[in-house]
Amino acid sequence: MTKTQKLTKANGDIFLEYTRMPDNAYIYAHWIGRQYLDTVQKGGAAYLDLMREKPCPKLLNSHEELVGPWDIATDWISNEWMPLAISLGLRYMPQVLAKGVYGQMSFHQLHQRIGDMLEIKMFETEAEAREWLHSLP
Repeated sequence: MTKTQKLTKANGDIFLEYTRMPDNAYIYAHWIGRQYLDTVQKGGAAYLDLMREKPCPKLLNSHEELVGPWDIATDWISNEWMPLAISLGLRYMPQVLAKGVYGQMSFHQLHQRIGDMLEIKMFETEAEAREWLHSLP
C-alpha cells in the first residue's frame, strides 16, 4: 500500500505531496503552489530521508501545479541537495514542467547547472514522465 505524505506551509497550505511507489519503482514528488527556499529545502530533506530508508534511482518530479519562480533555491539544490541525492542513488529524474513561464525558467536555470550530474528529461505531463520511467532498466 502506497502512502502519500504531505508537507504544509505555516498557514496550512500543502506545498508538496510525495509517495514511494509500489515495489520501489520510483519516488513521486508533486509540488503545489508557490515555492520558497524553505519549502524546497523541507521537501528536499523529505526526499533524502526516503532515500536513506531505502535507495531508489528514480524520482518523478512534478511541477504541474507549481506557481511562479523558485530560482532562489537553485544554488542550494545544485550545491547541496543534488550531490547528496546522487550519493544516495538517484540516477534518473523525469521533470514535469510547470505550466507558467516563471516556473519553467527556474527549472531551465537549474538544469543548466545539474544536467550532467544525472539523466534528466523534461515532460509536459506526468503520464509521459511515467512512460519514460517505465522504459528504464
